Amino acid sequence: MTTDQQTWRGMTISDQLARHARSTPDAAALRFAGTGRTYRELEDRVTRLAAVLADRGVGHGDRVAVLALNGLEVVETFLATVRLGAIAVPVNFRLVADEVAYVLADSGAVALVVDPATAGTAAKARDRAPALTTVLTVGADYEAALAGADPTPVERAVEESDPAFLMYTSGTTGKPKGAVLTHRNLLMHAFSHVAHLGWSSDDRVSLYGAPLFHIAAVSGMLPTLLYGGTFVFTRSGAFDPAATLDEIVAERVSSCFFVPAAWQAVVAVPGIAERDLSALRRISWGAAPASTTLLRSMMAAFPAAELVTAFGQTECAPVTCFLRGEDALRKIGSVGTPMLNVEVRVVDEAMVDVPRGEVGEIVYRSPMVMRGYWGKPDATAEAFTGGWFHSGDLVRQDEDGYFFVVDRKKDMIISGGENVYCAEVEDVLAAHPDVAEVALIGVPDARWGEAPLAVVAPRDPAAPPSPAELTAWCRERLAGYKCPREFTVVGALPRNPSGKVLKTQLRQQHSAGSLVADPAV
Repeated sequence: MTTDQQTWRGMTISDQLARHARSTPDAAALRFAGTGRTYRELEDRVTRLAAVLADRGVGHGDRVAVLALNGLEVVETFLATVRLGAIAVPVNFRLVADEVAYVLADSGAVALVVDPATAGTAAKARDRAPALTTVLTVGADYEAALAGADPTPVERAVEESDPAFLMYTSGTTGKPKGAVLTHRNLLMHAFSHVAHLGWSSDDRVSLYGAPLFHIAAVSGMLPTLLYGGTFVFTRSGAFDPAATLDEIVAERVSSCFFVPAAWQAVVAVPGIAERDLSALRRISWGAAPASTTLLRSMMAAFPAAELVTAFGQTECAPVTCFLRGEDALRKIGSVGTPMLNVEVRVVDEAMVDVPRGEVGEIVYRSPMVMRGYWGKPDATAEAFTGGWFHSGDLVRQDEDGYFFVVDRKKDMIISGGENVYCAEVEDVLAAHPDVAEVALIGVPDARWGEAPLAVVAPRDPAAPPSPAELTAWCRERLAGYKCPREFTVVGALPRNPSGKVLKTQLRQQHSAGSLVADPAV
């Protein structure tokens, strides 16, 4: 090959796998449901799958969608896709056919990997995805394709700036948008994550209790593969906290991540103090708000592990801020300070920095921030107004530089001209001993324009707290205008698969409360 024919090739996600397959081939790369892959096995299967996809016409920049429950084949598909310079599109397996069709059509996916549990949904969606030319089903079909594939590595020119993943946002307020994350975005996030948290030789086994279509699992896998460690992931379906603790013990997990709803179940497992959790060094949470009550419970249940708060969003690959170590208690309720390689500002509507202590939107600049929204130039331009990425998160910064999330910009309630920040009120109500979880929404009000309504799930459905009790609790801890004027009791809050409360759905369901609070509030 002459110099003119050579193509500059940067570092990619797939390179990390190949590197460890050469240096530590027999080390465990993946563990799932009691089985797994060594680095040698994973490299061989990824190489073969890349050949299968290439033979079926997948080329540079093509989109390969994955609609499947958690499994080893999902990770293999991600790595094989990006090895070809194609773009992996994880699809939420809980979506119905119409929603899957939207993602397939919007992304222009040319190939789709499914499993038996999702094949029926994929078949219903396929006729509305005109670019889709091949479907591969996990099981006999998938294994036969790999067995007959060329084991010779496929050589493709792949740049760091090339898109690697198309991650669809949760769509809690409308149609999902595909965030374009490049190899550089994800690799810089992995490097920054490892450096910022100070990984050592003891950081070998990471468990992520998240679906593989979620950015927490996709991005959470990469520091472990970068480090040559073992990535453990959990089964899809009903969360079993006791079985999860068994897995943490059996796999000698050193760090694990769950959304707050899962941690709530884990810390309630009887006999947790008797478990051998000596390998566990770090417990982390993110993707949805957590009450200070839950955080204290986590610290009590795992006194030898460092509690780490991870804050960010899909478009930022995803973490932008960490709260860790002694700050977990000293600054409880904060999301911490910016991660390495993240620059932030807190601004008003005119992009003017607000004084510390005042509420504004947090905006970012970082090599981890997405390239843009797939096929949506107007939405991309709006997100990057003023040259910074607009998060939509309202925060305040204290005198020490720590950030506290006040609300989502779109969720803030304006009642009688006063701003009511949902997160603040929710945190107060979540601390009530009879409240399991709570969400605050704004509902139309003839006098105030909008009034706060609290949707409450009680710890004991047979004995929910009364509105008078909850009102008194709030009035002792909040200014009067912040206190909910009505309450609705439900069995559980509706959440998307990311663990985020679906407030749009709550607004549709609860235009008025079933329990009325003190009208004098």
